[in-house]
Amino acid sequence: MGVFTHESQETSVIPPARLFKAFVLDSDNLIPKVLPQAIKSTEIIEGDGGPGTIKKITFGEASKYKYSKHRIDALDPENCTYSFSVIEGDVLTDIENVSTETKFVASPDGGTIMKSTTKYQTKGDFQLKEEQVQAAIEKATGLFKAVEAYLLANPDLYK
Repeated sequence: MGVFTHESQETSVIPPARLFKAFVLDSDNLIPKVLPQAIKSTEIIEGDGGPGTIKKITFGEASKYKYSKHRIDALDPENCTYSFSVIEGDVLTDIENVSTETKFVASPDGGTIMKSTTKYQTKGDFQLKEEQVQAAIEKATGLFKAVEAYLLANPDLYK
């Protein structure tokens, strides 16, 4: 079993608290609305939405996967931090789990720098390929940019 860690960051003109509310706190409702071809639905299987909560994400038609289950590991709206682990689903074929820690921090221009650290724990001798990681990053970036575009088009939401 190996562990592969990847750090990334995205920037936005949207302030951190507003982006966090939309992208994290209301993602169950907003993302299927903004990108239904990527994520069809999200439902809470267990918990109240805080740490320990398990969510089932059903992917949309554009995905080659059917579903995944995520566990919320930490959620701090005051400091705009969030971490979760992918614990089940057809996305985990050769991967034991995927854990992501995300922090939304203010940028000098009043926008946001979203910093993420993702750890992939692989099964057996499986070696994660850079192109697999890049594909995951591109999908996450697409989600982030879609939410950002939605917020820019709807300036009165998530204030």
